[in-house]
Amino acid sequence: MDRSQKAESVAQLSATFNEVGVVVVTRNLGMTVAQSTALRTKVREAGATFKVAKNNLAKLAIKDTNYAGIDEMFTGPTAIATSVDPVAAAKAVVDFAKTTDKIEIVGGSMGTHVLNADGIKALASMPSLDEMRGTLIGLIQAPATKIAQLTVAPASKLARVFNAYAEKDAA
Repeated sequence: MDRSQKAESVAQLSATFNEVGVVVVTRNLGMTVAQSTALRTKVREAGATFKVAKNNLAKLAIKDTNYAGIDEMFTGPTAIATSVDPVAAAKAVVDFAKTTDKIEIVGGSMGTHVLNADGIKALASMPSLDEMRGTLIGLIQAPATKIAQLTVAPASKLARVFNAYAEKDAA
């Protein structure tokens, strides 16, 4: 890699760090190409990205971002999973790490909050942003549905009573 390519790589990484909500740092412990491809596919499906970057370039890229606290995590063969949704990248990497011992979660950061491996695993256990939105919409809609059911219920009960009296008189 020549100097211009390195500068371009640092600029791309820095732009990525300024846009994302979470960064997960992993260590590759000898994954095969098939495992690496499966991990990248799983991360992409979750709406996140997984990138192998040189440690020195990653350290330069995070220097002026909210993720400056994770620079000591970049030792050895590392890779970075990032996503705008604070849970997506963590959930995808943790789920994949459960299936193989070839990847280790080193830690990460959510903005200025540095997380260790246990913090990333706890973050992965939280519901995603879309799940939270669905729950919130369900909670908002529930009272309106219940009010509508309560206003309709007395009228339907009266209709059944009148129908029963009409059937009784007809018999």
